[in-house]
Amino acid sequence: MDVKDSTTASATAAPPQYRRPPRLTDDSDDVKPGNPPPITAQKPEPLSEPKHEKEQQHQSAIAVPSKDPDALDSGGGISFVSGSKTARFKYGYASFKGKRASMEDYFETTISEVDGQTVAFFGVFDGHGGSRTAEYLKNNLFKNLSGHPGFMKDTKTAIVEAFRRTDADYLSGENPQQRDAGSTASTAVMVGDRILVANVGDSRVVASRAGSAIPLSNDHKPDRSDERERIEQAGGFIIWAGTWRVGGVLAVSRAFGDKLLKPYVVAEPEIQEELIDGVEFIIIASDGLWNVLSNKDAVGIVQEISDAEAACRKLVQESYARGSSDNITCIVVRFEDH
Repeated sequence: MDVKDSTTASATAAPPQYRRPPRLTDDSDDVKPGNPPPITAQKPEPLSEPKHEKEQQHQSAIAVPSKDPDALDSGGGISFVSGSKTARFKYGYASFKGKRASMEDYFETTISEVDGQTVAFFGVFDGHGGSRTAEYLKNNLFKNLSGHPGFMKDTKTAIVEAFRRTDADYLSGENPQQRDAGSTASTAVMVGDRILVANVGDSRVVASRAGSAIPLSNDHKPDRSDERERIEQAGGFIIWAGTWRVGGVLAVSRAFGDKLLKPYVVAEPEIQEELIDGVEFIIIASDGLWNVLSNKDAVGIVQEISDAEAACRKLVQESYARGSSDNITCIVVRFEDH
């Protein structure tokens, strides 16, 4: 996650113009503005192999930290779509510290039962100012959502209220000396025949339909015209400091935490609903991947690899090889009908 001390503004360079948010139907979303085009880096050192363990159906997939903090952790599992004994999905995950000094990404993959129905939760949380906010989201966000009394009847409302509650609970218990910590959250919840994607920040969810990359989330960046207007109406401001930043500090316009930037930086999710039918797979990833891979490139890589865990490992390795300087975490959920 980009914070103020990682990029400085040029004394002479003029800031670019504000941009409009991309359309969700456009599958040509390329590498983020402000980043150089992908280049082929020198051959990286081999990523060490993790202990491989497949998760059982209806159990949460938990990555066991490696003794080597620089190792690439990965895993996966399989489950059936709720209400179907033939339609199933496989999921994989991979997470890598990369070139950063510390790991601030967290993720969650959970298959559980809510009111007698199988529900799948997938999320990637990219922390900034430390990892504590992302870790809090991993441990609490889906728990608050599945425990919402209206979760099955009105899932969208439950998502919004669970995100708000999780942010409020985190802020109320946060150490006053750690008020600059925050995290993005890109999540996908599978309920029945639907996928509900909820996004806060610049991690991203992309689907593949008939081989085309379909974005299921919009990055929350300060230079989005609607985000700039919301921030300024709340009394805040954005300035150019190497990139557009809220208050000259934060390069995302929505996040959990970031107490010093409330109410300008909010944890209000944008939600998109998609039918599972026709979706080949989805990719959820932190910006360490999207900074160097376009939606189209990422979908193209996953299309060639049937195993979800192997696809995640390839995405991470390719991002690292292309020069990503951030933590890299991704989840792939592949749907099958037998």
